[in-house]
Amino acid sequence: MTAESRWQQELETPTEKFFVAFADRVAEPDGVRDAVRETVKILVPRIDWEAYLPHVPHGILGLRAVLRLRPLLDESSYLRALATQVHMAAHEGRRSAPALAQVMAAKGSGDWRNLESFILSRRPSLAYAEAQGFELPEAQDFYHIGRLTNTDMANVGHKAVLACDLADLHERLERPKATGRRLFGLAAWLAATPEDTFWARRAAKRLVDVEVTVPWDPASLDRDGFASQVRDICDLGLVGLLDAFMARLKSGQGAGDMLAALVLAASEKQLDARRDLEGKTAWTFVYLANLARTRAADPRIWCQAAALVNLFPTDEPDERIRPGKRGTADAEALLEAILDSEPALAMGCASALVADGRDDEALRSLAEAATRNDPTFNHAHQLLAVAAAADLLSHLAPVAQEAMLVALAKSLANSQGSGDLGRQADRALATKG
Repeated sequence: MTAESRWQQELETPTEKFFVAFADRVAEPDGVRDAVRETVKILVPRIDWEAYLPHVPHGILGLRAVLRLRPLLDESSYLRALATQVHMAAHEGRRSAPALAQVMAAKGSGDWRNLESFILSRRPSLAYAEAQGFELPEAQDFYHIGRLTNTDMANVGHKAVLACDLADLHERLERPKATGRRLFGLAAWLAATPEDTFWARRAAKRLVDVEVTVPWDPASLDRDGFASQVRDICDLGLVGLLDAFMARLKSGQGAGDMLAALVLAASEKQLDARRDLEGKTAWTFVYLANLARTRAADPRIWCQAAALVNLFPTDEPDERIRPGKRGTADAEALLEAILDSEPALAMGCASALVADGRDDEALRSLAEAATRNDPTFNHAHQLLAVAAAADLLSHLAPVAQEAMLVALAKSLANSQGSGDLGRQADRALATKG
């Protein structure tokens, strides 16, 4: 049996030899790329997506995060993260045999009018089948699905994020046909599931007879200038928040200042997050990164983002965790503080690195820390959040960059789980080194 066939067999029916099969597969020429391609092709139709609704399992979604973090990781850490993420995807709930046979046989005509109709009429199975008829989905096809779901915040905005991330994953895998159709089908399937446009409809009521487009201007405010906006996002009720936020959009405030204010508010919410809400709160960064990557101009989408950040609880300032003494900027010390579950120390180290102009080193330490955790323990939220930070960093004002990295250092230190799977993957990969 070849390494390829052993790997495919493990994806279909995982055993204790999963990581050995992974190590054998990635050791071959183009093995990493092909292993991920095969993961998508085999698992997308087999995962019981319906059983998770209204939630979305993060096994496939997290693959994009790992590939995005590749430049920040050494080879062993990258392969560890990829191995454990694929393991997570392979162990997500499966469809029954009859349901799988029906999905595998499904193939529509690949017509956009049909696909849009199935999405808008909420018929996910038909949307998936229609997507399988596309010869080779392009990035613009994924983005079109994303635009159809931009005002749909079911499961806190997963639909638009998934469409954008799967487009990027498709490109990183060099656009293979079969894998691309699976990813496109998944984006279409999720887009067609029940919608939630509550926040968008309330934002639209504040746009009657007014045309507003959010310009992509760079940030111009300083820390004091952002303070009142952060307080509005964190502290107001939904009605007051939407009134205040829309007023700023109508006044012409640009995306740079809006994004920085939202990231500052999201960072504050992250500092206030309980241990059991660390991952869910970190999703706000993933959603905000999607706004930056797609250069969102629709004010309703920005109001949704503000409502999403506002949704999470805020503590009293005097009860909020504070960074420990800064000391010397040291990326290794940051990593150790996270792995030792010392959030205040981790925050201090991250702050010192940013103050020293070494935010790239802080981000590398966060990425490395995320690879040490079993993603199943935290639903891959750590990997997703750090990948989002990598996407956001170049779009942010310096004050927002620091706040985000410090908040994520606290989050990772406060949500350490088991690293046993990573060690198993390391042992298997070391034999092929």
